[in-house]
Amino acid sequence: MEGLWSNYLADSVRSFRNYKKLAERAFEQVSDEEFSRSLDEEGNSIAVIVKHIAGNARSRWRDLFTSDGEKADRNRDTEFEMIGDTRASLMEFWETGWQTLFDAIEPLSVDDFGRTITIRGEPHTVVEAINRQMTHYAYHVGQIVFLAKHFRSKEWRSLSVPRNRSAEFNQFLADKQERGEAGGDRFDSVAEFSRKDAEN
Repeated sequence: MEGLWSNYLADSVRSFRNYKKLAERAFEQVSDEEFSRSLDEEGNSIAVIVKHIAGNARSRWRDLFTSDGEKADRNRDTEFEMIGDTRASLMEFWETGWQTLFDAIEPLSVDDFGRTITIRGEPHTVVEAINRQMTHYAYHVGQIVFLAKHFRSKEWRSLSVPRNRSAEFNQFLADKQERGEAGGDRFDSVAEFSRKDAEN
């Protein structure tokens, strides 16, 4: 059980870090105006999504086992409004939210595996809570990437295997393995492939 839990936890932390990094590689490509732009009146901007993810993480992962994940000091509705927010302040909030998450889950042990976490009064196992938030953040990170790619258009630097380049990417990975180089995170390998491609 301990080995299984350790593997699950390590993979979860790695996945959370990858989603964070993916979002950051997307919004670092956009201007301040694009960062705050939405596609229509009902759509969210990258800025709003950043604020929402950070607000959610700060609420869900603080005092993990001792209070409900929907904290009394959270005002979720204001996460979808820009109220004196700047890109710099949102980036600071973003880092705080993610750090709250990592501070909560990285120390978890096999003994925590069976403990209960409550979110809006609903009990969750640790695994259920992690999976719930993993899918939630992945959903919103996908929105960030979509918006950034839309705004950058032809100037977009791909964050996934470029279209019609799968065979080249597979060969790139095979060459790295043959040289005995560590595989690294999947997003890092794609970024390295894109960098080398741009240099040629």
